[in-house]
Amino acid sequence: MAKKKHAEPHEEEAGEAWLLPYSDLMTLLLALFLCLFCMSKVDGGKAKAMGAAFNKAFSLGGGGGFLLMGLGPGLGMGGGGSGDGTGGEDNGNGAYMMENQTLEYMQRSLDNYIQENHLETNLRTNMTEDGLMIRIKEKALFPSGSAELVPESQLVGPVVAGLLAAIPERVIITGHTDNVPINTPQYPSNWELSSARALNFMKFLLASNASLNPARFSATGYSEYRPVASRETEGGRSQNRRVEILIARSFKMAEGTLVAQ
Repeated sequence: MAKKKHAEPHEEEAGEAWLLPYSDLMTLLLALFLCLFCMSKVDGGKAKAMGAAFNKAFSLGGGGGFLLMGLGPGLGMGGGGSGDGTGGEDNGNGAYMMENQTLEYMQRSLDNYIQENHLETNLRTNMTEDGLMIRIKEKALFPSGSAELVPESQLVGPVVAGLLAAIPERVIITGHTDNVPINTPQYPSNWELSSARALNFMKFLLASNASLNPARFSATGYSEYRPVASRETEGGRSQNRRVEILIARSFKMAEGTLVAQ
């Protein structure tokens, strides 16, 4: 009686077992590199656009067009970090930290321009909970009792407009006067004067840079009712006569949670 021949095992089955995990690994790696590529491409474009806008703004302002360095991925003003602006793990606050980093960089850049052009007595920046505040004294923009811009405003307007063109945040422009009454046919009170100054300076900014979106802007007059110094001395009244530009934050922190404003 003939013996049955046992079929030899199919060796190819064992040899092909590695294909399934290998293909999964390749798919995951491909997805990872695609994500990394997209992130770096978007952030790099933002960084280049901001750097170009800053350099153009300072060149227009006559500040010598100093080169702004350290623009890295994620608008990395100074490079490094994880790309979310936190320099480490993103705990859900990456957008807030990114925006805050951008505003701080703008403040440093503008402070450098102010110092180089000896504008310390007329311009000042201040970071607040609401955003970056740029404060301009009256004499840098307007004659006393008027809302018509003086030629010296060219040292300020194009620079500020160039900075604003590099970011998407809302811009709130406010006019302020001292407590000395005014009563002219054009400006019956300080309400009209402060409102006209805010409006005229906003129009000046928009005319200085065609890429600015007017929908981001608003102008308000506060008359004498939001002083920043004493109203009893000439020095204090001089500080109260001003125009303020608030670059409003888009995000805020509320009990450790990121909240869009």
